[in-house]
Amino acid sequence: MTIQNRKKEHVELTLNEDVNYKKSSGFERYIFHHNALPEVNLDEVDLSCSLLGRSFSYPLFVSSMTGGYSDAGAVNAQLASFCERRGLPMGVGSQRAMLENRDEVKSFSIVRDHAPNAFIAANIGGAQLIGGMDSKKTALLIDSIKADALIIHLNPLQELMQPEGDRNFKGVREGISTILKQVDCPVIVKETGAGISGNVARDLLQLGVQVIDVAGAGGTSWSRVENLRERTQNPLHQFDDWGIPTVDCLIEMDTLRSDFSFELIASGGIRSSFDIAKSIALGADFTASAQPLIKALFEYGEEGLDTLLDSWIKESRILLTLLGCERFSDLKPSHLRSI
Repeated sequence: MTIQNRKKEHVELTLNEDVNYKKSSGFERYIFHHNALPEVNLDEVDLSCSLLGRSFSYPLFVSSMTGGYSDAGAVNAQLASFCERRGLPMGVGSQRAMLENRDEVKSFSIVRDHAPNAFIAANIGGAQLIGGMDSKKTALLIDSIKADALIIHLNPLQELMQPEGDRNFKGVREGISTILKQVDCPVIVKETGAGISGNVARDLLQLGVQVIDVAGAGGTSWSRVENLRERTQNPLHQFDDWGIPTVDCLIEMDTLRSDFSFELIASGGIRSSFDIAKSIALGADFTASAQPLIKALFEYGEEGLDTLLDSWIKESRILLTLLGCERFSDLKPSHLRSI
């Protein structure tokens, strides 16, 4: 199966099948600590947050979703238009297909046509960096979308479940180290849903990575996605719940703050405004989500994206007011109670 067909199949499965982890991200372990004397005016609550020196209207990164097949361009165009209008950052899906087939460049570069001012991140898999990436390919990744950052995604679980997937991962660390020296833009390293542990994060930060996106377990299980594909023979469903819950990833990151200066994105099962606030209270600087957004887009178009974001914004203003906070950065672990 070509990369193009595989990408299309991935999107269809995430939209039409139950591909979620059976275990949770961990957010249900906490409730908010109500403040009966908040001393905050609802209308003065500021929901803006910053990431990599840019200010955004809301702490939601529209996470990497798709690209590299004929219909992906239209999806990316709508996501880009939404991010441009609403002041949100966006990541494109893996650009590997584009590097192997230049005809697919347009399905990614279209984002700049619809979002000339938005923060947009390029995306390549860690396994594609083994042995180093040719400087022309690296430049194409960045220049094709005029990227503000580069996402390197780590997905050994998904690759091992995928019939056509990579089997070799020795040299990914060195590849990351090399590309950090090649690019001028910031580098974000993320998992794809199985989580980044504190030890792995330490390794990445020592290399010079500026942002970690934990992408923990509890949202979409890419093992489950791969095991549901028709091409998959003898699926290994015992790995469908493999991974570190998002909350546990965030807790492990806290110990690194004294040794490193970095920004932290929480993703993996971010399904509500409450998940966003809990993530930030647990130490995240920003959050990211994919599945709720792409479902809203496919069901209701761009209007569905606006409706979803508007509801989260309304809820967040009330939530912060009830906690006595004027902005997300005021949130601390003390605003949560474990249950």
